[in-house]
Amino acid sequence: MTETTAFDWRSFLLRWSQEWADSLSDDEMRGRDDEAAREARWLGFPPASEERIAAMEERLGRRMPPSYREFLKVTDGWRHAGGFVWLLAGTESVHWHENESGLADLFEEYLDEDADPEERQEAELWRRGLQLDVESDATYVLLDPDEVDENGEWAVYTWASWRAAPPERLENFLEFMQAMYREFHSLRSHRGKEQPEFVNDTTRELDDLVDSARLEALRGNWERAVQQLDEARSYGRPRAVGLGDQIRRLLGQASGVSFDGLVTDPRYAAELLPSLVAEHAAHSYRDDSTLMFSLRGADEALVAQAYATLEQVRAGTYRYTVTGPFGEAVEQARELARWGDTDGAWWKLTAALPLWEPLGPDHLAPLGWVADPVLGPLLTPERGRQLLSTPRAGHVGDPPSPADGLDLSGMAWLAVPDPGNNRTSYRFVLVEGVDPQELAERLADGHEHGHGNEDEHATVLESPMTLWEARRRSVRDQREFSSFDDKALVAVGRAGVGWSFAFDGQPAPFHQQRFISPAESASSGTRAVVVWIGLREPYREPFFHLSVARDGAEEYAFTYADGELRRRGEIPRLLEPTRFVGAAEVDGHGVERSLLEAVAEEFGASLPRHAIVNGRLHTFTTRSWTRPPKSGETYGVIRLGWGDTPPVDEAGAREDGPGTR
Repeated sequence: MTETTAFDWRSFLLRWSQEWADSLSDDEMRGRDDEAAREARWLGFPPASEERIAAMEERLGRRMPPSYREFLKVTDGWRHAGGFVWLLAGTESVHWHENESGLADLFEEYLDEDADPEERQEAELWRRGLQLDVESDATYVLLDPDEVDENGEWAVYTWASWRAAPPERLENFLEFMQAMYREFHSLRSHRGKEQPEFVNDTTRELDDLVDSARLEALRGNWERAVQQLDEARSYGRPRAVGLGDQIRRLLGQASGVSFDGLVTDPRYAAELLPSLVAEHAAHSYRDDSTLMFSLRGADEALVAQAYATLEQVRAGTYRYTVTGPFGEAVEQARELARWGDTDGAWWKLTAALPLWEPLGPDHLAPLGWVADPVLGPLLTPERGRQLLSTPRAGHVGDPPSPADGLDLSGMAWLAVPDPGNNRTSYRFVLVEGVDPQELAERLADGHEHGHGNEDEHATVLESPMTLWEARRRSVRDQREFSSFDDKALVAVGRAGVGWSFAFDGQPAPFHQQRFISPAESASSGTRAVVVWIGLREPYREPFFHLSVARDGAEEYAFTYADGELRRRGEIPRLLEPTRFVGAAEVDGHGVERSLLEAVAEEFGASLPRHAIVNGRLHTFTTRSWTRPPKSGETYGVIRLGWGDTPPVDEAGAREDGPGTR
C-alpha cells in the first residue's frame, strides 16, 4: 500500500517541473502558459487553501481522497501530466463526468447477457466518475468514488480511444501522478537525436541502477536484477529493455521480447538475433514483414544475417556455436540431446556456465542456443531460473540448486494421458548394445542389416525434428499409400544405459493376423524388445503386445487382443501376461502402467519423456510391421504420378482400389 499522506509532494513536483523545463526545445511550447511555466520552472499553480478545498468538496458532495487533497495543498492543478494530459483539474475545474463523453453508452453496448457485475460496474464508471482531465489528447482521467480503500483513497482510471485498450486502473491519485512522471521520462528518453539531450539527476540515478542490475544478473541474483531493470525500464532508460529481455527470454517469456537496441548491435547479434528470429518463425506464418519492426536501425548486413538465420531456423539447420570451453560443452550437450538425453545435455551446459564469456558489457547470458533445434527444447522456466542463478563471466557466488530432471526413469509416463489426450496407441522397439544409428540401419525401410556402411547412416536418419514435423514432412514426401503396408515413422535415441529405442506415437491400427514383430530382424547379434499398447477401434478395447528376440530368433511373445491372450515361448515371471490381462478387462489404462513398469524393470531400459514429447530427435521410416499380402488378399495402393493403368504388385494381387482382407 502506497503511503500517500506522508508523501513529499512539493519535492516531487519541483523535480518534475525542473526536469521538464530543462528538456524543452523552443518548438515544443504550447503557448504563453508554457513559456511562463518554463521561465518559472514550475508546472503547477499556487496552492489551494483548506477553505478552497472544503468549498470544492461541498460543491461535489464528497470529501476528496487524501492524496488528491495533499496535492491540491501544494498546487491547485497541474500542467503536462505525462504526455497526453495537458491540464489536470484543480478545485475549480474538477467535476462529475456524468457520461459527458457518452462512453457509458458505448461500453454498455459491448456488454452481453452474461456480463458479470464487475464488467457492468466498469461501464458505469462514466456516469459516476470524477473527471480530472481538463485539456488532453482525447485522454480521460477519472477518480472512482465507488472504489475506496481503507485509507479513503479512490481508484483512478485513465482511457484514450487511440490506445485500443480497456481503461487502465491505478490504486490512487499518487500512483497516477507517479505513473505520469514516468511517462514523461519515457517519452523524453525516446525523442529524436535532434532534440536536447535528456540528462538530469534522475536519469543518472536510473542509469546507475541499470549498471547495478547488470552486475547482479551476472552474479546470479537475477530476481533483484529484474526489479531494478523494470524500474529503469518504466522510465524509458536505454539498455534497461535490452538487458531485461535477456532475462525474460530465459524465463520462457518470449512474447514481446525485442532486446531493444542490443539486437542491432553487431557485438551482440550472434547471440540475440537467433532467439528473436526463432520466435518470429514460430508465429509469423510466413509473413516476414513484421521482422523488420524488431530490426529498426539495423544496417543491410545485419538484415541479411537475420533473414539467412530465419531460413536456417525454418529448415531446422540452424546450429548454435560459440568459442572457448563453453563452446565445447555446447557441442557435447547437442550430441547428448539429439539422442534423447536431455537431462545429461542440460547438465553439460550448466556445468560449463561459469566459464562462459559475454560478447560485451551488456550481454548477460548465452542465448543463441534457444534457437538451436536440438538444444532449444532443453529450456523450461525452471531450467531458465537455474541458468540465471548461476554466477558467470568471472563472477563468483553460491551455485544454485540443480533444476529437476525432466525425464524420470522407466517408461510409466506413457500411461499418463498427454495434454491433448491424443496418445491412444503407441509402439516402440528396444535394441540392446547398439547405438541409435545402427538400430535405424537394422529397421529402416529399404536397408538390410549387415550390408550398410557409415555413409548409409546419414541417408537412413532424418535431421532432428519433432515427431509432428517429421509426420508432416513424411506425408508431404510420400508418393505411395498402401492399405496393407504398415511402415512406421519412428523417433530414435538412447533408452538409458546399454539400450537404444525407436518410438512411434501414432501407429496404424493393430491387425493381429497381419502383424509381424520387428524384434527378430533387429536382434542379430543382440537382444531386441517390441512393445505395442493401445485401444482398438471401433469400441476402444485395450490390446497389448510384447515380443523379445535374440540373435535373430524369437525367444518369447504374447498378445492380448479382442479379449483373447496368445503366448509363445518361456516368458519370465515378471512379464507373465496373466498379471496384466485381468487389469485390461477391468480397466484398459490399468494394465498400461503395470506392463510398462515390468518392461522397464526386466530390461533396465528407459524412454526419455521430454525428448519424445517436446524435443527434436532423429527419425526414420521402418520396414512394414505387417507380413506381405497372401494371394487373393485385396488391398488398395495409391501411387502419386502413375498413369491410368493400375500396376500389379509382385505377389500377383491386383492393386485395383481399396479393399479388405
